[in-house]
Amino acid sequence: MQRFLVRLVINAIALWLTTLIVAGVTVVPFAPGETLQQVLTYLIVAFVFGIVNSVIGNAIRIVAFPVYVLTLGLVSFLVNGLLLLIVAWVSDLLDFGLVVDGFWWGVLAAFVLGVISWILGLFARPLEGRQRERS
Repeated sequence: MQRFLVRLVINAIALWLTTLIVAGVTVVPFAPGETLQQVLTYLIVAFVFGIVNSVIGNAIRIVAFPVYVLTLGLVSFLVNGLLLLIVAWVSDLLDFGLVVDGFWWGVLAAFVLGVISWILGLFARPLEGRQRERS
């Protein structure tokens, strides 16, 4: 449970930084103006992204495995951009959350999001290791 919460916070921070870096991606809070609502919105969008990535993303990766092999994994950029667009679509149904201006903005945002998540994950791993030693 603790690992899940750490990953959720890392993804929310990475999503926030991605919206600052990539011009075509924004997050619309469910109640504008308040910091708490913005933080909760990023956490909700990160949670939705985690669910979409684990369910739909894994299904696509299994079905498209030969394409991954043929392109040496480069198709993963397109798949991750598509997953980000699916999260934006789900957010649109909720009337708040992630807004992506187009497919290529989604691909760029997915790349930036992945790099930032990886970097933040490097900093979080030593903390997770210390927690396991205490248990």
